[in-house]
Amino acid sequence: MSSVSSDRLEAAYQIALAMLLKERTPDGHWVGELSTSALSTATAVMALHLVQKHGGPSHQALIDGGLAWLAANQNDDGGWGDTTVSFSNISTTMLCRSAFYLTEPTPRLSPAASHAEAWLTTKYGPPENWPEAIRQRYGKDRTFATPILTTCALAGLVSWDEVPPLPFELAVLPQSWFRFVRLLVVSYALPALIAIGQCIYHHKKPWNPITRLARRLALARSLRVLQSIQPSSGGFLEAIPLTSFVTLSLAASGLANHAVAQNGIKFLVNTVRPDGSWAIDSNLATWVTTLSVNAMATAGELESLDKKDELRNWLLNQQYKERHPYTGAAPGGWAWTDLPGGVPDADDTPGAMLALQALGENPITRKAHEAARGWLFDLQNTDGGLPTFCRGWGKLPFDRSGCDLTAHVVRALVVDMREYPAFTLFNPDPDWVFEFTPECLEYLKRQQRPDGSWLPLWFGNQHMPDDENPTYGTARVLAAYRDLGMIDTEPARKGIAWLTQNQNLDGGWGGGRGSPSSIEETALALESLLPARSASDGIGEPPRLREGLVNAVNKGIAWLVERIDAGGLSNPSPIGFYFAKLWYYEKLYPIIFSVAALGRARKCNC
Repeated sequence: MSSVSSDRLEAAYQIALAMLLKERTPDGHWVGELSTSALSTATAVMALHLVQKHGGPSHQALIDGGLAWLAANQNDDGGWGDTTVSFSNISTTMLCRSAFYLTEPTPRLSPAASHAEAWLTTKYGPPENWPEAIRQRYGKDRTFATPILTTCALAGLVSWDEVPPLPFELAVLPQSWFRFVRLLVVSYALPALIAIGQCIYHHKKPWNPITRLARRLALARSLRVLQSIQPSSGGFLEAIPLTSFVTLSLAASGLANHAVAQNGIKFLVNTVRPDGSWAIDSNLATWVTTLSVNAMATAGELESLDKKDELRNWLLNQQYKERHPYTGAAPGGWAWTDLPGGVPDADDTPGAMLALQALGENPITRKAHEAARGWLFDLQNTDGGLPTFCRGWGKLPFDRSGCDLTAHVVRALVVDMREYPAFTLFNPDPDWVFEFTPECLEYLKRQQRPDGSWLPLWFGNQHMPDDENPTYGTARVLAAYRDLGMIDTEPARKGIAWLTQNQNLDGGWGGGRGSPSSIEETALALESLLPARSASDGIGEPPRLREGLVNAVNKGIAWLVERIDAGGLSNPSPIGFYFAKLWYYEKLYPIIFSVAALGRARKCNC
């Protein structure tokens, strides 16, 4: 039995469930709330300022509000982190500093700017070291380093010689060619490649006359490509930083009144928060809705959920029915948001498939699943794993396979076959499913680290070396082994052993042993351990492993219940990685994960 009474466990569960249901919209789905971001706020302020400066509409009140928010939310050490509870980092700090230099008539008199410079000097030495520190943060991936350095150059804080050029002329090539030209930006960054590449070209012409001519000739055509892939909301990927970088680059190139820049400004105006800040993205509505549905299914609560038909239809409507103009993705996938700037990916697609399975089948759902299965099959990399958006162009972040994505896909396909054995009516040759899954499992087996853990692609922990989060990755992969009925296999046993051995002394889990325990990571670890804990034959030899597992689960439940009793569900942790090492937290994560973990504990009488 757990070290907490069944009454306390039930009370904690009901608190989490009530909070989750309260966050549901009148239409029946969830939207959530992403953390505010100093980096997004700084880039939005600079975009608004540069468009205003170069003849566009004035938004001085929003600029002033953003600067005031930045000054009020500077870390005590002088830097800025990606969220208000994140450690200071060079990328966000350099961008915030640039915002003050670009917009203030006397930036050196700004206490915020001078405080930032003191932190940068203490951390990285003299200013001439700072550009290289930015480059080192991102390695060979220029997706984010180049926009940051470009913005700093526009603010007069680094030389244009520090800014590497971007071959924006390649954007006029067919999308299918991109992987062969080995771009040093990832697939989702095409708007940045074009707009920032043109900005760099505008301020620093290449010395090679052939390259200079090629880029001059590609200016108009690449702008047409940029305009063609801008969503109706104006927000590329619904992301404030990416849209801001595109907009400020166009403005600084003499294109402040171009349609793309003007639509970008409209997006920024529409996404500013009442306190003057911006988040990293508009919302994760589709993602948090599927997480919520799947958590409630785990807890056995879907039968009592109202508006299930509306919820099912809403999810079905989010599936892409046409080729995506941005990434060229075929129909069949889901994005993280219901807004037009989303892009289908290999984490939201299996999440939607699982949620639709939980909500019950109908002919339309079966057709949606058939399209999703084909989409995922075509996405698989040659290493057997699944990348995020499209088959990798190389080994840059988010264009390579990920353990968390691959495990999620395996779960969707396995449950799909179990729920819809008659789907051969829509796909007469299902054998590929049985070939596809072993390839995924072989990939996961190869990716398991010697200590038994797995690393995720989209989540991290700022307290861990290299910002890794093996707790999240291991829990997500174990969920696939659980759904496959393979929880007693050697890879799963090693993963379970790692989780039990890396529990904190307080009973919770962080990203790894010694990092502060969080509700999110504790709930995820518990949900993956509970099936092994309740298995009648235990988890194998020696007996001490079984005893350790039981103790770990009991201690974890006790810690989670105590945190919920203390109001911890209102304090999310920044474990989410957005594009290019941007941290975020989501208001619903601790609530959703707790519903799943405690709901499973209730069902197995732990």
